[in-house]
Amino acid sequence: MPKDINHKTYTARRIVDYYTQLRALQPAEETVLSLLQGQLSMMKMLDLGVGGGRTTHYFAPLVREYVGIDYSPEMITACKKRFAGVSGNFFFEVGDARHLSQLKDDYFDFILFSFNGIDYISHSERSRVWQEISRVGKSGGYFCFSSHNLQGMEPEFAWYNQFNFNPLATYTNLVMWAILRCCNRSITLEKLNASDYAMIRDETHNFSLHTYY
Repeated sequence: MPKDINHKTYTARRIVDYYTQLRALQPAEETVLSLLQGQLSMMKMLDLGVGGGRTTHYFAPLVREYVGIDYSPEMITACKKRFAGVSGNFFFEVGDARHLSQLKDDYFDFILFSFNGIDYISHSERSRVWQEISRVGKSGGYFCFSSHNLQGMEPEFAWYNQFNFNPLATYTNLVMWAILRCCNRSITLEKLNASDYAMIRDETHNFSLHTYY
């Protein structure tokens, strides 16, 4: 299985523990759950980047079959432990969204890639993910994912956007801005404004991840 620049972070004990304690769905995920509720009982679902099983709790009991995949073996171990006493037709496997060779063609009715998981894959490899999702997903099925917006990062790169009426907040903002700029020395605000996408080390997990915007 290929490793990437973010793999080390997602296998770290403290990161696995963080994702394992997460419980709530995000608002968009709640909407997806609500919209598909009447169909889920007939669906085979693939949960890519399942992490610590945050979405498993909500979707696995409702679908016909549930497969949770993550490229971090530590995350999958945590999922199996978390749901060890729960009965149902669900499975957890170590796997990579770029190489889903262990999964059948035209099999899943519903594929979820939540929590911006697609954004921790490089630009050149994202097309491979789309190809694999298209292969294992059924024609007419559903694919739901979340992703970062580059326009949302542009204000973070401008020092003049860090000021606040609260002096302490201003200080904190400027410190975070300085770290952001140090972690992304090759990216200027002008370059960001002119780009279609960028790989940015943002504040997620103490600037340890390279995130696609």
